[in-house]
Amino acid sequence: MALTSALKAELVQHLKDLHLPTIRECYAEQADKARAEELAHERYLLELARREGEVRRGNRIARLLRESRLPLEKTLATFDRKRLPARVNQQVEVLLEGSFLERHENVLAFGNPGSGKTHLLCAVGQELILRHGRRVHFTPCNLLVQELLIAKRDLRLARVLKRLAGYDAVIIDDIGYVQQNREEMEVLFALLADRYERGSVILTSNLPFSKWESIFKDPMTTAAAIDRLVHHSVILELNLSSYRLEESKKGKAAKG
Repeated sequence: MALTSALKAELVQHLKDLHLPTIRECYAEQADKARAEELAHERYLLELARREGEVRRGNRIARLLRESRLPLEKTLATFDRKRLPARVNQQVEVLLEGSFLERHENVLAFGNPGSGKTHLLCAVGQELILRHGRRVHFTPCNLLVQELLIAKRDLRLARVLKRLAGYDAVIIDDIGYVQQNREEMEVLFALLADRYERGSVILTSNLPFSKWESIFKDPMTTAAAIDRLVHHSVILELNLSSYRLEESKKGKAAKG
């Protein structure tokens, strides 16, 4: 039996109070379907709960993608994994499972400019959101350092570190690409120390560890930073030629 207007209004109000907008929108349609197909009450309820859950998950994923600041064009589908060595491909498969976040492991990608480090790790970051609903934050290293410096100047560094601690993974792109002064590297070290064994750091670098003293300016800080990053880590060696250069050569060859 269909509900009276008064009961419909009461049901809609209850659904509003319970913050169930999808059920509020589709309950009548699903009720008609249930009556037509003679579905059990539980089956009708299951379908409503399923629809509400799907919409909520979709909204949450969309919000996490916006908050991540990831370049969303750098997806796994647009990355040519055939270029990767077999070992790195295996490592990527394990990373996509997302369990490394539970262990607070870091992911460190090294390789030449244009080898695809940023694209690969951004793609992994997106998959961690899409598949597992994880919180991921992407930032170029130079912008991160400036944000931390400003926070330190304004006596808000602890607050910013606490905000970043809310992310399962912080992706730091191109560490060492722009040479920083000692004060700038001190705040970067503060972030690495704060996340040690508490949250994953995912970073890319063109510089091998042997040249990191040029980043952190003194041997002791360099050793301490490397120790914290490597202790629980997955290291991706992308010793590949530049993808951009290869594409440029292909384009010229096609024209010529």
